[in-house]
Amino acid sequence: MAKESMIAREEKRRKLVERFAEKRAKLKAEGDYVGLSRLPKNSNPIRMHNRCKITGRPKGYIRQFGISRIQFREMASSGLIPGIKKASW
Repeated sequence: MAKESMIAREEKRRKLVERFAEKRAKLKAEGDYVGLSRLPKNSNPIRMHNRCKITGRPKGYIRQFGISRIQFREMASSGLIPGIKKASW
């Protein structure tokens, strides 16, 4: 399970990205890179991490399902993900 502080930090970054998205797009279209550099660093969407929706784990994230590889494996083994068969893991 991820630390609550790490999850809160990611949420704070997500809010900053949403708040500065329009301004960032406008500055990029104009080519104003000095203005872009004055924006908060955490308002850049590249700084966000994908996290598992269940556990908050940042590593081994499967984008298609929105969960980590460990949760995917547990859910597939218990039959909670339709169409997935256990092969040889």
